[in-house]
Amino acid sequence: MRLRNKPWAEQLIQKYPELISVSPQNMQGQWQQKFAQKQPLELELGAGKGRFIIQKAQHNPQINYVAMEIQTAAIAMILKQQVELRLPNLHLVQANGRDLVNIFAKGEIEKLYLNFSDPWPKKRHTKRRLTAPNFLKQYQTILQTDGMIEFKTDNKALFEYSLQSCNNYGMKFDKISLNLHHSSWAETNIWTEYEEKFSKKGQPIYFLAARF
Repeated sequence: MRLRNKPWAEQLIQKYPELISVSPQNMQGQWQQKFAQKQPLELELGAGKGRFIIQKAQHNPQINYVAMEIQTAAIAMILKQQVELRLPNLHLVQANGRDLVNIFAKGEIEKLYLNFSDPWPKKRHTKRRLTAPNFLKQYQTILQTDGMIEFKTDNKALFEYSLQSCNNYGMKFDKISLNLHHSSWAETNIWTEYEEKFSKKGQPIYFLAARF
């Protein structure tokens, strides 16, 4: 997702360092300090405008959430909402997902969410896909032993690639759906902005949940 520049974004981010981290490399193993209390920690990688992660935090006060997004305009839109909501179990991080092992300690995350990631369709960009082996290796490091990855996409080719990549890496699938909104998990599913957009066009949403 590429958003237009928000002239107010940088200033807002600088104003609320208690709500957003922009230099997270020194926080390995210390993320619980960012929350009101120590609780299971879950991460959304590529949080976009924040609809999913904000609702997750609202519905599950017993879990702490980190929303990671690299785009300034996008993370600032989440921050704008968090300034008003002040959810005690949500913290924002502006950082690149390629550096996860330098941001989180081994086993620090209980669950990871990948929602409508860039499909990077060209073969030469395969390693940029968030379900490529080089990313799975990082996830395996930062996730707890029984930690889970939940992945949603509207892109059939990316979903097929992700199934193969996870399977080849030796992961075990808890859930697989070729049409999430007509599955037994539809009622508990929280929609993202992209999800609503594509669903209105009749596009099925592909979903998997897997563990290492």
